[in-house]
Amino acid sequence: MDAATEIRPLPGQAQRLAPGLRVVLAPNPSPMTLHGTNSYILGEGEVAVIDPGPAGPGHLRALLDALAPGERVSHILVTHAHLDHSPLARPLAAATGAPVLAFGPATAGRSAAMERLAAAGSIAGGEGVDIGFAPDDTLADGAEVAGRDWTLRAVHTPGHMGNHLSFLWGDAVFAGDHVMGWSTSIISPPDGDMGAYMASLDRLAALRPRRLYSGHGDPVCDPARRIAELAAHRRAREAAILAGLSERPADAMSLARAIYRDTPAPLLPAAARNVLAHLIDLAERNLAACGGTPTAESRFRRL
Repeated sequence: MDAATEIRPLPGQAQRLAPGLRVVLAPNPSPMTLHGTNSYILGEGEVAVIDPGPAGPGHLRALLDALAPGERVSHILVTHAHLDHSPLARPLAAATGAPVLAFGPATAGRSAAMERLAAAGSIAGGEGVDIGFAPDDTLADGAEVAGRDWTLRAVHTPGHMGNHLSFLWGDAVFAGDHVMGWSTSIISPPDGDMGAYMASLDRLAALRPRRLYSGHGDPVCDPARRIAELAAHRRAREAAILAGLSERPADAMSLARAIYRDTPAPLLPAAARNVLAHLIDLAERNLAACGGTPTAESRFRRL
């Protein structure tokens, strides 16, 4: 990657990534967010802020200070309602008067299977979800939003979360947490959906973007290769799960311990959620079953 497109880990300092595009890194580093959340400022004069980030007066001030004299925020766009992406949207709206736009609230966009699981209450979810998030206006798949010198098209990319949107900007895409260069995405049912995730990877690939601007980490400069890597990674995980189920019935955590051998213990619960997402997807495709409504502790068998 050329140095001009790297996101240096300097929280609170605006960095120009391309003509008409700046990024301000939020001060929320963690094993799940790398250096922190990338809050993007798109355009000049009348600008859009994509993913304002976690709540906090420091990051709000940094976003406002990143504006040039006379600039104003005309739109606030949120890729998905996780606590590291959406909570600052409302304070930023109050400070600027700009509307908050997203696919919908935290529960929007779920597949019928995930709706059934959520209604049954059999699988605890909500890890990091901004439950109270509510946009001022919703963006349907394909909807366009424009400023003086920029246009975005909303692309519904559920998987990491049901209400996840990506935004097409010319030949680039703001991909949120769906595709990142530094890590895979956690898929945690019922908010996350493995089948939808794989379909959304295909959809992003079909757009043939030149570059992906992700929610965390550096821009992805070879999107086709990275998307293919992520799809292959998920297929390999699925094969490993099916191989494990061929030996004996198992639950998500026992499979995670067997498959994610090099994963630090504190991250195993997240790995188990990914395995659970695979197991539910396999059950939906009649490749596995657990004999009832799935739970995090259900023992699945291969069909």
